[in-house]
Amino acid sequence: MRCTQKFAGCKLLTVVTPDGKLTVEGIRRHMHGFGFEHHVQPRVISITQSTELGTVYTIDEIKKITGYAHENGLLVHMDGARISNAAAALGCGFYEMTGGAGVDVLSFGGTKNGMMYGEAVVFFDRALCEDFRYRRKQGMQLASKMRYIAAQFEAFLADDLWKKNALHANAMARKLHQAVKDIPGVEITRKVEANAVFARIPAEVIPRLQEAYFFYVWDEDTSEVRWMCSFDTSEEDIDGFAGLLRKLLC
Repeated sequence: MRCTQKFAGCKLLTVVTPDGKLTVEGIRRHMHGFGFEHHVQPRVISITQSTELGTVYTIDEIKKITGYAHENGLLVHMDGARISNAAAALGCGFYEMTGGAGVDVLSFGGTKNGMMYGEAVVFFDRALCEDFRYRRKQGMQLASKMRYIAAQFEAFLADDLWKKNALHANAMARKLHQAVKDIPGVEITRKVEANAVFARIPAEVIPRLQEAYFFYVWDEDTSEVRWMCSFDTSEEDIDGFAGLLRKLLC
């Protein structure tokens, strides 16, 4: 949030959603105060694909948001940290659900799908990026030997390596879901659409499970946890994790 305020000079307004996906109806509640100097002026809608809750926007859902945004003079940014997993889940290419669906600016991520590090910012309208090179410098993102960071994208995009990695991660999430959903004491809390599985498990089991496997507790109050699968998650990993969870609960 501080980074956004520094470089964009804006205030972040959150929209409560049941599944992590913004809707036009939710956005519309913030569309007021235009021209009023004591009110923050809406300018950019930012969506995450896939979302922090592991759900995936359909192309039509994205188009509805971008259409509404452009009708009201707003821009749309997409956080694509897990964009490969979303594209694999939808069975589409990147452009179809980004620039082709009306997105103005994309944060294209590769780190969560096999790259060592590096993100790319994609402007579908070059007029929007006139001063971005200076903001990149201010943000300390103009690294020496940046060509070595960029070179990863060539391998990442060649021969659909991105898709192979993402399809595997998504498949491992589905396998994990199937392996744990019927274990007594496990409650799956979110749709499994990309590479994330969310569940509630007894609080006392969490630290014992974390001794063998790393994962985050998503909600301490409800003991909801987030299990992420990646390009290098193996079937043996899933079997071992599910086996230990069953042993601890049964």
